[in-house]
Amino acid sequence: MYVQELEPVAGSLGLSALVAALPLVIVLVLLGGVRMKAHLAGLTGLLAAVLVAWLAYGMPLGQTLSSGAQGAVFGLFPILWIVVNALWVYRMTVRTRHFDILRRSFGRLSDDPRIQALVIAFCFGALLEALAGFGAPVAISAVMLVALGFEPVRAAVVALVANTAPVAFGAMGTPVVTLAQVTGLPLDSVASVVGRQTPLLALVVPLVLVWLVDGRRGLRETWVPALACGVAFAVAQFAAANYVSAQLADIGAALAGAGALVAVPHARVPATESVRASVLTGARSEELDQEDPPREVLRAYAPYALIVVIFSVAQIPAVKDGLAKATQTYDWPFLDVAGPDGEPVSGNVFSWPVVSTGGTLVLLAGICTAVVIGVHARVAVREWLATVHELRFAILTVTSVLALAYVMNLSGQAATIGHFVAAAGAGLAFLSPVLGWFGVAVTGSDTSANALFGALQVTAARESGLSPDLLAAANSSGGVLGKMISPQNLTIACAAVGLAGREGDLLRKVLPWSLGLLLVMCLIVVGQSTAALGWMLP
Repeated sequence: MYVQELEPVAGSLGLSALVAALPLVIVLVLLGGVRMKAHLAGLTGLLAAVLVAWLAYGMPLGQTLSSGAQGAVFGLFPILWIVVNALWVYRMTVRTRHFDILRRSFGRLSDDPRIQALVIAFCFGALLEALAGFGAPVAISAVMLVALGFEPVRAAVVALVANTAPVAFGAMGTPVVTLAQVTGLPLDSVASVVGRQTPLLALVVPLVLVWLVDGRRGLRETWVPALACGVAFAVAQFAAANYVSAQLADIGAALAGAGALVAVPHARVPATESVRASVLTGARSEELDQEDPPREVLRAYAPYALIVVIFSVAQIPAVKDGLAKATQTYDWPFLDVAGPDGEPVSGNVFSWPVVSTGGTLVLLAGICTAVVIGVHARVAVREWLATVHELRFAILTVTSVLALAYVMNLSGQAATIGHFVAAAGAGLAFLSPVLGWFGVAVTGSDTSANALFGALQVTAARESGLSPDLLAAANSSGGVLGKMISPQNLTIACAAVGLAGREGDLLRKVLPWSLGLLLVMCLIVVGQSTAALGWMLP
C-alpha cells in the first residue's frame, strides 16, 4: 500500500507544495506563454506529474502509471464518449442540410437583430453547449449570426460572451461530473451548489448581449425580453441542477429561455430600419429567404427533441434505477493507495456506468436521429468515425489532462498544494473562482480546470474550515467566465467568421466583461461563505 505524504520534500509544506505545483506550472506556461498545442502541453505536464509522484513523493512507478491510466480511461469514458456522440448528431444534421433549415427557422422568429442574438447566441448556443461544448457553440452561433447580417467581429464577441452561463453544465454535465469524480464529493451536492451560482450570471448575460449588439438603445428597447429570457433560463437551470438532473440543466434552461422570448410580446415587435441599418452591417445570406416545408422544419428540430425526451425518460425513478444496475464497479489494477490518515482512497475503485451515462443516451438519440432525418446506417457510421478523427487532438488533450489530474490527486500532490493554499483563510472564498477562471482561460475547458484544481479546492476548503462543496463549485462557476478569453475559444471564433489572426481584437473586447463578471462571481462566493448569502446553499 502507498500512503500519501503531505510534506515529502525536506519535511517542509512550502517546499513540497512548490515541487507539487511543477506539473501545473509547466502546463500553464507551455499553453499561455510558449503557445504550445494543448495536447503536447498536456502530455508534457503528465510526464512531469509522473516524475514528481515517483521521485519526490515516493509513489511506486507501477502505481503512478496505473493512476494515470485510470484518469485517461475516465477521460475517454464517460467524458469524450458524450462529446463524440453529441457532435456526431450535429454532423448528421449538417450532412442532410437540416441544420440549414434550423438556421432559417431561427432567422424567421424575429427580424430584430437584438432578439436574434438572444435566440441564437444565448438560447441555441446554450443548447449546443448542453449537447457538445468544447468550442462548438461559439463556432456555430457566430456563423449563424454572420449569415443573418451581423458584422463578423460583433457576431464573434456576442457568441463568446453568450457562452458563459451554460458552460458548467455543458456536454451533458461533463464539467460537474468530472468535478465530483476528482474531488470524491457527491455529484448531486456539487451540482446543486453550482446551480445556485451560475443562474445568477444568466440573469445578467442577456442584458449584456443586447448592449453589445445595440448599445444603450438596445438595452432601453429590449430589456424586457432580455430579462424574461434570463429569468426563465436561470429558474430552469436552478431547478434542474437541484431537483432533476445535472445533465438536463442546460437543455431545460435553453428551452425555457427560448420559450420566454417567444411568449413575451416585446420580442415580436418588428425592428425599425434604423436599428437594422446600424446593427446589420454585413451581407445577409440569401439562403434565409428560402421556404422550407413544415415537415422538414419538424425533422430539423427532431434531434434536439429526441435528446430531451430520452434524457427525461432516463430520469424517471424506475428507469433510472434499471439503468444504474448496469453499472460495473472494479478494483482498479495495480492501485492500492491510502490517504495521509491511512484510510484507502476512493480512487482504488473504478465505476463504469455502461448504460446510464450521458454518452450512451446521446448515442441512442443519434441512432433515432439517423432514422428520422434519413441518414443511411453506413453513412451514419462513417460520420461517427469522421467525428472521432476530427476530435483526435481534443481526445489526446482531455485524456492527458485527466491522467495528470489523477496522478496528482492519488500521489498526494493536490493535497499538499491544498494544505498550503489553505493559509489564505477567509480570502480563499474570493480566490477560488479566480483559480477556476485562470484554469479555463489557459486550458479552454471547464472540465480540464475542474480536473486540475478540483481536489486542491476541496483540500484547501477542509483545512480552512470552509465548505468543500462551495469551493469546488466556485472553481467551476468561476471557470465559465474564463471561457470567453481562452486562446482556443478566441481562435475558434475568429476562424468561424473569417477573422483569422485577429484574436487580439476579440480579446480586448471581451476581457472587460470577463473580469467584471468574475468579480461578481467572487463576491457571490464570498457572500455564500458567510451568513450574508449562506442561506442560498443547500
